[in-house]
Amino acid sequence: MPTNAYRSSGRPEVTYAIERLTDKAASELGFDRAALRRKNLIGPPVMPYANAVGARYDSGEYESNMDLATRNADWDGFAARRREAEARGRMLGLGLANYVESSIGAPRERTEMTVTPAGRVEVVIGTQPNGQGHETSFAQVVSDLLAVPVENIDLITGDTDVVSLGGGSHSGRSMRHAATLFAMAAPELIGKGKQVTARILGTSADEVAFADGRFASPRSNRSFDFLELAQEAARLGLGGGLAVVTDNEMHDPVFPNGCAVCEAEVDPETGWVEITRYAVVDDVGRCINPMIVHGQTHGGAAQGVGQAMWEECALDPASGQPLCGSFMDYGMPRSDNLPSFATEIVEVLSPTNPFGIKAGGEGGCTPVLAVVVSAILDALAPLGVRDITMPATPFKVWQAIQQAKIGSGGN
Repeated sequence: MPTNAYRSSGRPEVTYAIERLTDKAASELGFDRAALRRKNLIGPPVMPYANAVGARYDSGEYESNMDLATRNADWDGFAARRREAEARGRMLGLGLANYVESSIGAPRERTEMTVTPAGRVEVVIGTQPNGQGHETSFAQVVSDLLAVPVENIDLITGDTDVVSLGGGSHSGRSMRHAATLFAMAAPELIGKGKQVTARILGTSADEVAFADGRFASPRSNRSFDFLELAQEAARLGLGGGLAVVTDNEMHDPVFPNGCAVCEAEVDPETGWVEITRYAVVDDVGRCINPMIVHGQTHGGAAQGVGQAMWEECALDPASGQPLCGSFMDYGMPRSDNLPSFATEIVEVLSPTNPFGIKAGGEGGCTPVLAVVVSAILDALAPLGVRDITMPATPFKVWQAIQQAKIGSGGN
């Protein structure tokens, strides 16, 4: 693996394959696994970096992410925790995985922004929230650009009678596309506000300034914010002037990235695995709402843990009938079988859009498969277990332990 060529794809299964191969190479070639990764991590001086298949990484500080993740996970204290686990008859393992995720999605997007006499800012956009909190984070951006209170902003999505164009929500595109459009639309809307203000004050638009959220002219002692301006324009019969439609195409991908560290404790008698620690660092570029992004990271990590450890769809071999027809039969992650995740957001801005946004949410699940299985196998390594298929259910872990004992001649 040549220097500065190390990467992991945004697809969790590809990240899994690359990270597991890296662990295998470190083990068989006598490298420390963190040191092997460090030798091959792309450094900030070579960004933007074109990899072997033509992907052009926009920005990132990959080695710093790994340092931060291992520090937050107390990597250096692992040996003492492993000895403590052994004293209780348990086997403790440590996993490490880096990731790079490609985020692009449908290139076209549109926003329609209108300041109404009712004191509202209506924002129509073609993305579709399904739990990501667009109603909050999009409103924050518009509020900052127009100096209008967040509570006066209405986000309109998903109604095809109103939304005329848009690419939907996928591939981490929504905030990046939306914020770019808002940044493009705001100056145009401010320009229209200056024109309306000039008509009200009997002056020219060139003499109207927008500062500290208010339109004013040196020729008058009157000033207006956006909401006041819309109300005054309607009172004077000057309606329809505070609305813009903005389109944009974005073809440059961005590359969120990060690192996860996991500790997993195995009960050798039953095969039960408990994740005792999980730390993850995500570089999302500009983070508009940290609480939302942290929540998405927690959810993504939990989803990945479920796939890695419990979510197995068993079928009746004779009929093909699914045997996991409800959550009574299908293993799902729950709050009582997950630790408190230590999540950290890093903001290395992307040069591809006005706010430097990359993406959040999908990154939470990208390294999970690799880091969880890596931790389990590290715990079982003293027994000679080198591989296990997902989901690593207690029965599969128990089987692997028993087979290892038989292979070594143990009891």
